[in-house]
Amino acid sequence: MDSVLSPLDLTAREAPDGPVAIARPHRVRAAAEWFLANFPGETFYAVKANPSEWVLDALWGAGVRSFDVASDNEAALVAKKFPTAQLAFMHPVKSRRAIGRAFHDFGVKTFALDSEDELNKILAETGFAKDLTLVVRFAVSGDGAAYPLTRKFGVTAEEAPALLRKTRQASEEMLGVSFHVGSQCMRTDAYRTAMDGVNRAIVEAGVLVDIVDVGGGFPAIYPGMTPPPMIEYVNAIKTGFEDMFVAQNAKLWAEPGRALVAEAGSTVTRVELRKGDALYLNDGAFGTLFDATHLNWAFPAKLLREQPSRAKLAPFRLYGPTCDSMDAAAGPFMLPADIQEGDLIEIGSLGAYGTAMGTRFNGFGETVTIEAKDAPWPSMYGEATAKVLAMPKRKRAPRKPKQA
Repeated sequence: MDSVLSPLDLTAREAPDGPVAIARPHRVRAAAEWFLANFPGETFYAVKANPSEWVLDALWGAGVRSFDVASDNEAALVAKKFPTAQLAFMHPVKSRRAIGRAFHDFGVKTFALDSEDELNKILAETGFAKDLTLVVRFAVSGDGAAYPLTRKFGVTAEEAPALLRKTRQASEEMLGVSFHVGSQCMRTDAYRTAMDGVNRAIVEAGVLVDIVDVGGGFPAIYPGMTPPPMIEYVNAIKTGFEDMFVAQNAKLWAEPGRALVAEAGSTVTRVELRKGDALYLNDGAFGTLFDATHLNWAFPAKLLREQPSRAKLAPFRLYGPTCDSMDAAAGPFMLPADIQEGDLIEIGSLGAYGTAMGTRFNGFGETVTIEAKDAPWPSMYGEATAKVLAMPKRKRAPRKPKQA
């Protein structure tokens, strides 16, 4: 992979014809090291956020040894690269082939589920293995998330106790519970609220739970979305975990994706045409700008010129290169008012769900990846502004499971 000190260096040489994906492995390492030092449990990287080789290498180098995979292909990718990695197949709905391949070919022993039918599939395709870790996914509120994930997955509060009991009977190894508060969660109390709801179902079911997986949702900084300090999320989770009726030695897991990689990626794209406040670019919704277009989020953007512009900043809309009218981002993206055809723009904080979402629609989507050594965007991993809470010892013994 070619490298530059900063993307500005691209203006001094002939830039690639298509968009350039900027990789900053040092930012991945910084985020991973923060999580490993501050989260009081196991950190599973959500591979779907960015499965690029440079990301996986940076995470492994920082000490991450556990990975949340959402497909058998993701399991294959990580298992072949890191044979000793711990893999958890946390997609709640999987094909029978994917379950069997993950278990038999890649050694996956941890599977998520949110229904009895999925439980039966997992048991059948693993040959009723005795060493499975089964994790029941709960549906929880998405309040506070910029992108709620409440509709598609998760067992309801009413159905959860029965599913917990059935899964506990099937699991001779460990039983876990999990949830997802939604992507880009802006409220720390969302985790505590979700944990309280899950805890009520555990108590009603009368089962012994060995793992609490708080999922993802850990945020990054975007224009107009500045979350609380990351340590406040960790402290809320610590408090919620202490109050849960789970095994004395229960494990705490998390699945950060966006939080580990968002700051580490950006895209350098070229202006092909300007129409007033509309800029037509060589990248868009079907390339690395999925969140900017489909979710209508604003992202940090700056003009790259050898001679800096002195023009005032003005709001712009962005259009991608395809013929689809959905290939548009309202922004607004604040850029110098004198921007013109041929200018290069860097759009930042695209390390998560950027290149990972790219397609080849209309023949576009090819990117060149170049490493940069700078860190131009705001970070969640500066000096902590809140005191880190210690994890106290449990004061209560877990409730004895009810007889089925």
